[in-house]
Amino acid sequence: MPTTPRSQAEAVHAATELAARLAPGAAARDRDGADVVPQEALDLLDGSGLLALSIPAADGGPGLGARTLAEVARIVAAADPAIAQVPQAHFLMIDLLAVHGTPALRKTLYADVLAGRRIGNALAERGGKHAQDLRTRLADGRLDGVKYYTTGALTSAWIGVSAVTADGRLALAFVPRDAPGVAIDTDWDVLGQRATISGTATFEAVPVSLWFDYTSVYEVPQQFGARAQLFHAAIEAGIAAGALAAARDYLTAKARPSTEAVRAGATTAIEDPHVLYRYGRLATRVRASSALLASAAAELDEIGLVPSSAAEAARGSLAVAAAKAFAGEVAVEAGSELFALCGTSSTASKYDLDRFWRNARTHSVHDPVDWKYHHLAAYELGGVLPPNHGQL
Repeated sequence: MPTTPRSQAEAVHAATELAARLAPGAAARDRDGADVVPQEALDLLDGSGLLALSIPAADGGPGLGARTLAEVARIVAAADPAIAQVPQAHFLMIDLLAVHGTPALRKTLYADVLAGRRIGNALAERGGKHAQDLRTRLADGRLDGVKYYTTGALTSAWIGVSAVTADGRLALAFVPRDAPGVAIDTDWDVLGQRATISGTATFEAVPVSLWFDYTSVYEVPQQFGARAQLFHAAIEAGIAAGALAAARDYLTAKARPSTEAVRAGATTAIEDPHVLYRYGRLATRVRASSALLASAAAELDEIGLVPSSAAEAARGSLAVAAAKAFAGEVAVEAGSELFALCGTSSTASKYDLDRFWRNARTHSVHDPVDWKYHHLAAYELGGVLPPNHGQL
């Protein structure tokens, strides 16, 4: 039974310890991709106690908020953003259950989470006309469909699956990973975030007894989309911090000064005035991404899990939109700038430093950044509230 941190300080300490244990194997896990399930790393995650951080106190958890969750995700992502992303949907499910789950549903799932068992996701599909064009069906207590981008599902205890009911409503069903009719593939072959192994999940006549109406979640002002996006923003802020740390390590241990820098009097790479400028500028932007993340998280904690109005829900969504858009841009920039700072030798495959850019580029296109800036501007210039959905 993992020991669940009961304060932000304890959670940050546990996340720091986990990150230190994950960091040495991050490059190897990236190279292995879906060919090797990162079971040892996932066992460390599951045993850290961090999975239960946001379970409400009334349900036996510590009830820690968005600020704690964002900082934990950022710390772990700086070491290995793929492992950090594995529980992203897990925490969304915990929030959804806190507001919409029946006592029996919360009791069943929260008990497993407190014991170190994860909830994976099977929400997205491929091949539809748009992202919400779902073909998975829940009818007569049976679940049928095919999902993709199933981060965490392969090694989870439970899987949260979105499906359309017979009356056209959206349901969120929870099925055991080992239930009959559940099959998870390792066909995850992408540019970055390789160790998430977010491949195909197939559900064939899977019996379902635990579910709730998912449509109703978005029929009232809600903060679930913002909280899910906050976790994504934290991953990108973490990638940026990890790339900056990798650049610092390489510059101080391996990089040589350029010929021009030597002519200007430098004896080491970190005496090159242009390296100092680029590094200082990048470090400032990385720090700013973390500060914007913390600010958005504080707003979500102030608003609460159930917003009092549409305006309050919009306030949280817009704060997170700004943090997510900026963090994504800085993460991609840091992954690229690393090589401008460190030079040609840093591109050697043995260092696998390109993983920072690949992870950032893959993760940052999770949803369109342009629409975040669009909604921010529409609100600032015309008072238009953003849409009440999960992608902002």
